Amino acid sequence: MKLCKNFSPLLAGLALTTALMVSPALAEVVKFSATLDSAQEVPPTDSAGKGTLNASYDTDSKKLDWTLEYSELTGDATGAHFHGPAGTGENADVAIPIPDAKSGSKGSATLTDEQAKDLMDGKYYVNVHTAKYADGEIRGQVEKTAQ
Repeated sequence: MKLCKNFSPLLAGLALTTALMVSPALAEVVKFSATLDSAQEVPPTDSAGKGTLNASYDTDSKKLDWTLEYSELTGDATGAHFHGPAGTGENADVAIPIPDAKSGSKGSATLTDEQAKDLMDGKYYVNVHTAKYADGEIRGQVEKTAQ
């Protein structure tokens, strides 16, 4: 019996190590960005507009937060959206609306599992619409950034 008592700390350590190995992955906050311009629209526009999107996605809460900034559009923005799934040069339906399309606007949305997968796989783009360019004046592919 002494042999079993001597191994109990070892067995406890082994059990703890095994439990940690099968635990779910820890939550992570993933950063994203997009550089918006007229050349990325499909088809391209002749706008001098430009913009940026900075976003973060919390893999635990599934919350996407963003800030959208732009300038030099042909007029006031009539809308802005995340579209997907689509790669560079492809168009897609609205996936996530951006309710406040003003430059400098901040927003958030809780994503579905499918939306989260598309975002993580680089299949979303953001564009800003104006009266002159109802289908989108500037656009940028949403990509992961260095943490």
